[in-house]
This record gives sequence, structure tokens and C-alpha cells, in this order.
Amino acid sequence: MLLRFWYRLIAVLYIAFIFLTSAVFFLVAALIWLFTYPFDRRLRLLHQFTCFWASLYIWIFPPWSVSVECRDRFMDNQTYVIVSNHQSLVDILVAFTLFKHFKWVSKAELFHIPLIGWNMSLNRYVKLRRGHASSIKQMYQACEQHLNEGSSIYLFPEGTRSETGQMRAFKEGAFVLAKRLHKPILPLVINGSRNAVPKNSFNFHGNTHVEVEVLEPIFPESFADETPRELADRVHTLIRNRVRS
Repeated sequence: MLLRFWYRLIAVLYIAFIFLTSAVFFLVAALIWLFTYPFDRRLRLLHQFTCFWASLYIWIFPPWSVSVECRDRFMDNQTYVIVSNHQSLVDILVAFTLFKHFKWVSKAELFHIPLIGWNMSLNRYVKLRRGHASSIKQMYQACEQHLNEGSSIYLFPEGTRSETGQMRAFKEGAFVLAKRLHKPILPLVINGSRNAVPKNSFNFHGNTHVEVEVLEPIFPESFADETPRELADRVHTLIRNRVRS
């Protein structure tokens, strides 16, 4: 009982720290946006600051650590459709530790979170309201624009976090984009994050090491004859085989 109380207290203090510091970081982000947007239309500098902002919440929390394997496979001069498995809210912080340029596709509700959600809007990340045809259409349009401008797109094709650790089937959206715009797919594998913050829980759960593995890019010529469904299933199998239960 005492240990459970201690873990709950750690979680509350950590979340409070995030929201208190976000007030300062959002002010900095707004200034970066204001002074760099005229010459940095893809908002690369703002995204790099956001990577620092998010990564800091892992760096300053000793029970959590992240390692990235094969980071060099994510080429700075290439535009990707990035896909990965999704185990935990921590996956979002973990992805930022790559310090690579991309635009998130994220559920629209997150954009309403004070400060953090406002920064997502500043970065021109992509909103998606599940089950709304008009939102899905707007998502495709925004993703196509970013990809054509040279910004990679990051999606969780499972659509939502897994409660059991077993991967859900991949939705086709990311793979439709890759085929339509002839962009390479960059698969990422995330292991260990589910232990940090399982779905439907905000409690602290002890020490956690998260491993990110950047797999080999899958180039358009290799999936020219596949349907989006076939491609989604192939990439799902590729990632699933690297996910540890």
C-alpha cells in the first residue's frame, strides 16, 4: 500500500512538473515561431525545440531511459512516411528523442490541451478526428502537403495504444500516402514503453528502459505492385517480429 501511494505521488508530481514547465517552454516556442517562420516555413527549428522540450521530460526522470539503434537509417535529406507500433503515451516523448524532422498525425483532442496542444498547432502537426470522413480527408490533404514540402509524416497505424502489448492490425492510411506520393516508408520498433505508462493508467510503474530500433527504409519501387492493405500487413509483420512481449 505504501509503495502504491509513493508511485501515485511520483506520477502526480511528474505531471505537475510537465504542466508548470510547459508554460515557459510554450512562450519560448511562440517566440521561435514568430522570428523563424518567415524563412523556415517547414518549422524545422521549432520542431527541433519541441524535440528538446519533449526529450527533457525523459532526461530529467531517472527511472526512464531511452536508447536508439540505427539512427543513421533516418536520413536527413529524405522524406518518409514513418510508422511504428504504439504501446504507451511515452511513445510520443520517445519519438522526439530522435531529433529528426517530421510532422505528427495525432488525434484532434490533443490539440486542445493547454500549452502542449497549442504548440502542436504552432508546429502544424496534423489533426485527425477518428470516424469523421471530413477530418480524414483533411488529414490526407495536410499530410500530402507536408510530404510535398519535404517534411516526413509520423503515424501510429494501429490508431490507438495496445492494452495487452499485442499489436493491433494496421490501418491503411499511412500506406495509401506512401503509395500515392511515392515516398519511402520508415518503420520504427518501440520496445519497453508499455511498462512505463500502460494504457488507462497514469501511475508511475518503476524503472523502464525504452529501446527504439530504426529499421531499413522500404522504398516505393519495392511496393509498387502491392495494395495498401498488403503493404500495411507486410510492414505490420516486419515490426511485430521485432516487438518483445
